[in-house]
This record gives sequence, C-alpha cells and structure tokens, in this order.
Amino acid sequence: MPTIFRSGPYRFFFYSNDRDEPFHIHVEHNEKNAKYWLDPIRLQSSDGFNRFELKRIRSIIEENQSIFMEAWNAYFSN
Repeated sequence: MPTIFRSGPYRFFFYSNDRDEPFHIHVEHNEKNAKYWLDPIRLQSSDGFNRFELKRIRSIIEENQSIFMEAWNAYFSN
C-alpha cells in the first residue's frame, strides 16, 4: 500500500493489486476510508466519512489529481 500523499489527517494511497481497475485513489483517516475514481473524479465508496469530510477530500483530490495519476502510472507501469 504505497502512500502517495498526505494532507492534514488524510492519507492517500492505492493497493498493489489495484492494477486492473481504472485510475483511483483510496483515502483513510483513523478507521474511516473512501475510494475515489480519478478520471473523472467521483466518489466510488465511503465508510465513516461525513459529507463535510467527503467534500474536503474531493477538493484535495481535485487539487492533486495529476500527482495521483502520475504515481499510479509510475507504480503500475512495471
């Protein structure tokens, strides 16, 4: 589970077996987690985050979308 980015309390990452899915990023904080598709950006699933947090997380993803996609390509291009 390589960590790609941290912002405040949130850790953004993907799993090494995510290769066969479209571009996406997982985010966690404490026991809460969510998964967002990256192109286009949209929430795929969430467990524990409230609407305010999901809006904040989406904003972080929008600001850093290129970083996440570049990290995905670099990791899964092997």
